[in-house]
Amino acid sequence: MLFHIHMVVRQPSDLADDEFETLKAAEKNRAQDLMRAGKWRHLWRIAGKYENFSVLDVRDPDELNDIVRSLPLFPYMSFQITALCRHPSSVRDDDT
Repeated sequence: MLFHIHMVVRQPSDLADDEFETLKAAEKNRAQDLMRAGKWRHLWRIAGKYENFSVLDVRDPDELNDIVRSLPLFPYMSFQITALCRHPSSVRDDDT
């Protein structure tokens, strides 16, 4: 199943900058591991913001929940999640 996710990260005022930088490094590693595993198919930064649009390819909503909750920045993120399905007019074979 494909899911489009709009992720917004907010650094809380009570979290020190060095702690936040450590979490961001861990987040990058986790995201790249998920990309190499084929779970996180697309990742786009939204220009000028600490937000992204992503597409994840997971077995079901439970796996999506597990992945999102495993992100080091999860406590400081908000999400808008939309389930996707293949468009019948698509000419691409790899968009399922």
